[in-house]
Amino acid sequence: MGHDHGSPHGPDHGTAAGQHTGRLTAVLVVTVLVGLVEVVGGLVSGSLALLADAGHVGADAAGLAVSLAAVRLAQRPATARRTWGLARAEVIAAAVNATALGAVALWVLVEAAGRLADPPEVDAGPMLVVGLVGLAGNAVGVALLVSARSSGLTLRGAFLEVLTDALASVGVVVAAVVLAVTGFARTDAVVAVLIALVVLPRAWRLLRASVEVLMEAVPAGVDLDELREHLLALDHVVGVHDLHASTVTSGLPVLTAHVVVEEHCFATGHAPELLDAVQECIAEHFDVQHSTVQLEPSGHAHHERGAHR
Repeated sequence: MGHDHGSPHGPDHGTAAGQHTGRLTAVLVVTVLVGLVEVVGGLVSGSLALLADAGHVGADAAGLAVSLAAVRLAQRPATARRTWGLARAEVIAAAVNATALGAVALWVLVEAAGRLADPPEVDAGPMLVVGLVGLAGNAVGVALLVSARSSGLTLRGAFLEVLTDALASVGVVVAAVVLAVTGFARTDAVVAVLIALVVLPRAWRLLRASVEVLMEAVPAGVDLDELREHLLALDHVVGVHDLHASTVTSGLPVLTAHVVVEEHCFATGHAPELLDAVQECIAEHFDVQHSTVQLEPSGHAHHERGAHR
């Protein structure tokens, strides 16, 4: 009775991206404006590279909107039915964003193949102007998110999207200059392919990271074998089983464990202090602040049902 130490277990968990909703909103507005300009520019000039970038920007805008909604949902308090609230919404949004990016990139590759075989006429003047406008807008987005990109999968995905938009805009500008100077008609399609090839691996990495969280993989930086050794090195600890670690959402790893201790720890009243030592070890050495630990006397093994390693 009276034990109130250890890491916080209450429902007031935050999410790593929650403090950056203002930045996400500003980037969303800029991205929508850039996308609209590029659609008009692509239709006027006939540039696939501009339309590819516009499609990429459009997918990014939709992804940013989903991310912003997810971040806001993730701030809602926990309930008796959803004990983590809607924190996992951020990870789902990141997976949706990655899927959309990959789909746009594949469409661009298919369209570019046809244009490489039979290149249409492209007006380099409007293509260059719109490319520069897009580059300026994307540069603003990159500046807004660069310092927040490590604050979770949602912001990491948003930053990667805006960064690839900026790189794509650079490609559009270069293509417009080359087209204007040399008249090489396939330049536009070549740049569109390059944009798609930049987007695909980034989309794959973000999707893989999101799926890892959704499948409750062990968080990066947590080695369960090493953690077990740390716990077994504590005084009076004789065993560890049912050791599980996963991530609820970005910045919120959790861990559960059954820790077997010497019988006398309960008789002498040392169990609360030992529980503190176990949770402090987990928090300090593995940066997992939310752990749920069940202490068991060494003679309790025959009562365990369905125990895991």
